Amino acid sequence: MATRNQDARAASSEGASEAKLHALDYWRVIRVRFGVVLLAFLLVLLTTGITTYFMPRQYRSTVSMELKYESETMKVFDQNRAGGLDPRFAPTQFEIIQRKEVLYPVIDKLKLVQRFSQDYGTSISKEQAYLRLRNLLGLKQVRNTEVLDLSVTYTDPQSAAEMVNAVAESYQAKKREQKQDVTSSSLTQLQGQVESQKQKVNELQTRLAKMREADPTIIDNDNDRSIGVEDPRRQVVASKEEELGKSNTQLAALTSQLSEIEKLSGDALLRAIPTLEINEPTILKIFPLYQDLIATEAAMLNSGLGPQHPKIKALRAQKDVYASQLKDQIEAVRNSLSTRRNIVRETNEKLRKQVESLREEQRSLRKGSQEYFEVKGELVRAMQVLTAAEQKLSSESIERQMPQVPAIIWEKAEPASIPTSPKVVLNMVLGTIVGLIVGIGLAFLIEYLDTSIKTMEDVESLLGVPVLAVVPKNIRLLHKNPPDIPDAEAYRILRTNIEFNRKSADANTISMVSGGPGEGKSTTLANLAYICAQGGYSVLICDADLRRPTQHKLFEISNAIGLTNFLTTNLNLEDVILPTGIENLSIIPSGILPADAVGILNSQRMSDMIAELKTRYDIIFFDSPPILGVSDGSVLSSEVDQSIIVVQHRRFPKAMLKRVKQAVTNVGGTVLGVVLNNVDLRHDPNYYYYTSYYNYYSPRSRAEAQASVPAAQPASAGRGGQGGEY
Repeated sequence: MATRNQDARAASSEGASEAKLHALDYWRVIRVRFGVVLLAFLLVLLTTGITTYFMPRQYRSTVSMELKYESETMKVFDQNRAGGLDPRFAPTQFEIIQRKEVLYPVIDKLKLVQRFSQDYGTSISKEQAYLRLRNLLGLKQVRNTEVLDLSVTYTDPQSAAEMVNAVAESYQAKKREQKQDVTSSSLTQLQGQVESQKQKVNELQTRLAKMREADPTIIDNDNDRSIGVEDPRRQVVASKEEELGKSNTQLAALTSQLSEIEKLSGDALLRAIPTLEINEPTILKIFPLYQDLIATEAAMLNSGLGPQHPKIKALRAQKDVYASQLKDQIEAVRNSLSTRRNIVRETNEKLRKQVESLREEQRSLRKGSQEYFEVKGELVRAMQVLTAAEQKLSSESIERQMPQVPAIIWEKAEPASIPTSPKVVLNMVLGTIVGLIVGIGLAFLIEYLDTSIKTMEDVESLLGVPVLAVVPKNIRLLHKNPPDIPDAEAYRILRTNIEFNRKSADANTISMVSGGPGEGKSTTLANLAYICAQGGYSVLICDADLRRPTQHKLFEISNAIGLTNFLTTNLNLEDVILPTGIENLSIIPSGILPADAVGILNSQRMSDMIAELKTRYDIIFFDSPPILGVSDGSVLSSEVDQSIIVVQHRRFPKAMLKRVKQAVTNVGGTVLGVVLNNVDLRHDPNYYYYTSYYNYYSPRSRAEAQASVPAAQPASAGRGGQGGEY
């Protein structure tokens, strides 16, 4: 179980490290393609700035209006009146504002057809002017209010203010006209209702008058007024019924109280005194004293005094006196209540008989007047409706004569001094964001499409051979600099890897090949030969790049006699092998290539020369021409023991590198390994671990080394530079 947990933790740690590497890879892509990112960013930002600069300036003018939310029809009694502003009201009014009935008068008033025609540079119709004006309009409702901000956005601030003011005034006039039309129509309808109601009231009044004449038993002192709608004798009945109700209540209370007193006796009656609602003065005075004696007796008994104690006996005697007095008074109250109950009972019976007699009399009298009072009730209701209708008609007539203001303009538009668009800051911020997105996206797209060699893993997985060394960018010519500069360490690593990877000590002829020109092959060979010579090897450089020789320039020797002279004449090797001024290092320059000497490397004399040199020197380096450019490179690879491929980092596609290896192996050559050249450590930090020797050289020693050769320049500055052509 412990082992399993450790494995899980290790896997988790490995996954976290992998995710971290992925994040670093993303950052590496951005750093490598920083130029592309910056260029795309600047182009987008510049385009945004130019577009913003040339965009026409738009000015917005705004009118603030308060809209009166009212029903389109009048109601006599104001039923179903809205309690607040309908959320659909503002959008509805904005749609109304955009209608032709509102905007056409504005177009005619401001002559917008001619103005817009000048903007377009061609004549337009009124319909087109209407569509243009409609597109210029904007609306914003102030939250929780009936205020609307109507705006027009246009290139001329004065024209924008004129347009929006004219639109607001046109809408206001249209709403006023509509309000007046609605009010007039409603008044006409209301007048008809009033006349109809008057006719109904007159008919009911006439009918009541005839009923009073026909039936003399009908008593109505108020005639047709709203007071006394029913028979006045009903008030007498109601009064007697009210007296009877009070009498019944009093009788019930007396009966209940007397019943409670009669149910109790002795001490129970005394204890119930507070609940019996007895207001007799003597009882109210004696009962508290009686309760105090009971409490005092209980306290003395609890303190340890016996029942026969003189104090206890005295208290009990006093208590018995109070109890006797209370019982006598309660008995007196009982007799009083009984007498009062009998009196109330007799009175109640008399009232009941009177009410029944009055009810019977009223029923007999109202048999003939019931229809009359029903008609009178209908008349009273009709008169109430008529009164309300007349009041409404009067108020609406007065309101119609007053100015109608369905929309109030609180703030007229004024010409804007600052354009609302284009928004320079917002556009530039968006341009910055879009520029970064485009630049980073383009960088990743180029990285995705880029098939060049980027990592050591790319080389080893593609060719199946090891990477012998990683050479940083801007390496200098070592023989022109102090021997302890950090640049030399990359070639020491290369020398060591060659020693351990070549087949045997006899395999001492090595050619430096590349797929195309400019991959740093010649400079790599010169520096490697110098490091091997420093290590005690007897080293020879043979410049076999006959078309574009370089080694004589790097070591500053004459190229008048060299390899071509040896291969085309009878010169001896000693005549073409020249000293370089560096211990253990000699060179055979390329010599001058005759016009008729193409293909001279593919000769027996060349093979014999290589065999002879193998016996004289520990290591012989051949500077080969680009192997994919001419056939000399393939011929030379077939003659030497091993070949080293020099690949410039992030330059040529992988397919080209694969063809380089095939070109060597197809002629029977052997690829010893690959030198990954011209690596920019600033953009490719993954190679830091392969070139970390720089940290082992103190700043002081590097400064001294540079100070000792102030005239020395990086090799990349000339034709023999690491990142240059050779």
